[in-house]
Amino acid sequence: MIKLYGFTISNYFNMVKMALIEKGIDYEFVETQPSQDQDYLAKSPMGKVPCIETDQGFISEANVILEYLDDLGTGPALMPVDPFERARVRELMKEIELYIELPARTCFAEAFFGGSVSDEVKDTARANLTKGVACLKRNGKFAPYVAGDTLTCADIVFLYSVSLAGACAKRVLGMDLTAELPEAKKLAELLNSRESAKQVAADQKA
Repeated sequence: MIKLYGFTISNYFNMVKMALIEKGIDYEFVETQPSQDQDYLAKSPMGKVPCIETDQGFISEANVILEYLDDLGTGPALMPVDPFERARVRELMKEIELYIELPARTCFAEAFFGGSVSDEVKDTARANLTKGVACLKRNGKFAPYVAGDTLTCADIVFLYSVSLAGACAKRVLGMDLTAELPEAKKLAELLNSRESAKQVAADQKA
């Protein structure tokens, strides 16, 4: 059985958890915080969460884990079979991570942890988030899922990255991240209505 290391507040942990639920893969939850302890670094080389333990060893980095789970061939596919369409899904996953979540993350200290960030950092984040959302608007299909008519790994990354970035943008930048992308709001509602997302949310509250 796969062991999933992480904690329920982590959006990256929740991406992997949602994928496991969607695919019907049994797993054991091992509550774990990011750590630089040597024991955990042997599992996750950067000490980050999530990581998973398989019969063959450990795998870290959420996007890599998502694709690994799909490659197991269990449950509904979360990646297309066609090589071009697979690449398109990977492209969307990377764009969401780099151009939406990463700029927002520069303001997380003020948004979620009681710290503060400079006006320069905020201005840069605002500009980069605007470009990131424009990128997603150009490249996403939202038909109704971000890559087309089927749920993929890109939707899971979207759900747990864009929502977090949006909360940060609203708190720190006074910015409605998806004001120019109403399709994103509809997609978030669709994804949150799935039983897998409901279970993740319930476990967070618990």
